[in-house]
Amino acid sequence: MSNTTTLYKEQNRIFQEMAPLKLFLRCALPNMISMAVVSLYTIADGVFVGHYIGAEALAAINLVMPLIMMSFALSDMVAVGSSVQIAIWLGKGDEKMAGSIFSSSCLLILLSAVVMGAAAYAFAWPLVRFLGASGEVAVLAVRYMRVYAAFSIFIMHFFAVDNYLRICGKVHYSMAMNVGMSLANIFLDWIFIGIMGWGIEAAALASCLSLMAGNLICFYPFFRGKLLLRFTKKLIPLKMTGNIIANGSSEFFNNISGSVCMMIFNAALLSFGGYLAVAAFSIIMYVDSVVKALMFGMADSLQPAISYNFGAGNPSRVRAIERIGQAAAFLLSLAVFLLMQTLGETLISLFSSENADLMAMSIHGMRIFAFSYLFSWCSILSGSFFTALNRPVFSLITASCNTFIFPVVFLLLLSGLLELDGIWLSSPAASATAFLLALIFLKNTYDRLNVRSS
Repeated sequence: MSNTTTLYKEQNRIFQEMAPLKLFLRCALPNMISMAVVSLYTIADGVFVGHYIGAEALAAINLVMPLIMMSFALSDMVAVGSSVQIAIWLGKGDEKMAGSIFSSSCLLILLSAVVMGAAAYAFAWPLVRFLGASGEVAVLAVRYMRVYAAFSIFIMHFFAVDNYLRICGKVHYSMAMNVGMSLANIFLDWIFIGIMGWGIEAAALASCLSLMAGNLICFYPFFRGKLLLRFTKKLIPLKMTGNIIANGSSEFFNNISGSVCMMIFNAALLSFGGYLAVAAFSIIMYVDSVVKALMFGMADSLQPAISYNFGAGNPSRVRAIERIGQAAAFLLSLAVFLLMQTLGETLISLFSSENADLMAMSIHGMRIFAFSYLFSWCSILSGSFFTALNRPVFSLITASCNTFIFPVVFLLLLSGLLELDGIWLSSPAASATAFLLALIFLKNTYDRLNVRSS
């Protein structure tokens, strides 16, 4: 029996035969830990920058971070769309097509990295000025962004290879690499900023060096040819590339719209509260990044199993896996809400304890923002669920409404009435509205699965 056949049978046993709760624990917990630890590298930047460089540097990073995330949007789109197709073809037993999709997607991500990195470096100043930054904040923002742009071709695949490792059952390997990368980033932040006293570029450099090392280590098993997915010279047809892009469009729009939405929020914050309000919002977003990482880690980890069982014609198992994920996401969100209401000051003091105005503004904003977690879990899990079932329209609408349309609408409505408090309230209001929309789409999807199973 060949090694590939053995790997395929093991993957079949895990995705199709393992009890749904046990499957959830096996797939979700390592990935949630992995994603949460990965988010620590951005938090480490915030902690060291806030304590050693100052509030202006915090504001600069928050202003430019949406642009950096937009540069990774194409990579995420290809990664998510290709992962669904790979899992579906593996569910059908076609390993050669899965390998072709994997190879073509890696090439496509490399091309996007070249284009996005060059554009970000060349147009850094016009982009930062477009965001409304000026003076020292603008200078710091450009210096931070250009480091990421220079390293783009070395780090862009990192967010995709994690998906491919999970498909091949290497969840613990993936988790170990993510934890190692994050710890390396924190160590480099300490060396570069805390000990050597370097400026804001050091925070970006620490992140990029860690991501580059993690990227190389994650690809090592694929280069050895020992996993279910292997590099091939055969590229996929143009029509399938279009399907990958369409199915990953919700992730792309989620990244793009989330980044554009962040720019709009930053502009409103500058208008109503100045750079101090932007710094307060950045602290809340640092904490939020860990929570969202746990949510998306949970959702992404279930995608291969859901897509695999959907491709294998097992809708009842698809429903069971998704319901466990939704229940776990709700419990996590409730715990985070209570944590932010009771221990918000402790969390915020990690980033800034000397600026009393910044502390007060951040605590007040966090307590209002925390109400969004009572609703946002459903949209996050549902959007991933629709993607896994190859329903890109539902996934795209859910993502766009949750991350852009509803937040911007409520921002415009509430900030005009309540000013800064209206900005904080816009996120809970948007999450509650997106929650209702997700329930409607979930009912339609479950009805279709019921028809398929009958």
